[in-house]
Amino acid sequence: MDMSINGLDHIGVAVKNLDGAVGFYRDVLGLKLEGIQVLAERGVRVAFLSAGGEARIELLEPLNNESTIAKFLSTRGEGIHHMAVKVQHIEAVLEDLQKKGLTLIGEKPRAGAEGKKVAFVHPKSTRGVLLELCEGP
Repeated sequence: MDMSINGLDHIGVAVKNLDGAVGFYRDVLGLKLEGIQVLAERGVRVAFLSAGGEARIELLEPLNNESTIAKFLSTRGEGIHHMAVKVQHIEAVLEDLQKKGLTLIGEKPRAGAEGKKVAFVHPKSTRGVLLELCEGP
């Protein structure tokens, strides 16, 4: 199966303080806060904001120093962390990408925010951009 992207799901932005960042995106830029969720197993608290279109902004705040977002912030600071695209049949897409020589971060999808299945492709395979694949409701 060839990978078929069905649209941009969101752009992930690493932040040190979620509440402060939400205030900026909501109050200054006028985006609508859709909700905040804690993903304890991933060590992050996330907020989704929209401007009315399909693609959204996902703000990610680390819950502890061991989370991948905390590590990202310590080396790169606040900013764009990843780009997420919508796919169908995520397991088949991962298999196809692996056959094409791309490096995956984990071979199987895992539970993500909003009940979606997610998986990541390493930035060294995607010209420096961490790519998140999203499938779900």
